[in-house]
Amino acid sequence: MTGRLVRLAETARPKVSFTFDGVVMTGLAGDTVLTAILAERGALRQAEFGPEQRSGFCLMGACQDCWIWQEDGVRLRACSTALQAGMRLRSAATDAWPATGDAP
Repeated sequence: MTGRLVRLAETARPKVSFTFDGVVMTGLAGDTVLTAILAERGALRQAEFGPEQRSGFCLMGACQDCWIWQEDGVRLRACSTALQAGMRLRSAATDAWPATGDAP
């Protein structure tokens, strides 16, 4: 097990495939993006101001620690965004950032 989160229940929900930093990953229907990523990885992204890895902090959309990017450059909060099949996500901004519709 390499993820930060360990599933103890509801493991029979349908699987949902998505891409994160070019790696195909699988979450479960009903997961948030943050839950799906942390079930497979130890961290969400690199900290902006130091060597630490970030994994979300408040898990309810208040702390700003879980911002990630869609491949088209639009940012999203991983803790409050529902996982959808086919999402293409990145831990760091792309050349397209900031995109139209970028969240503040």
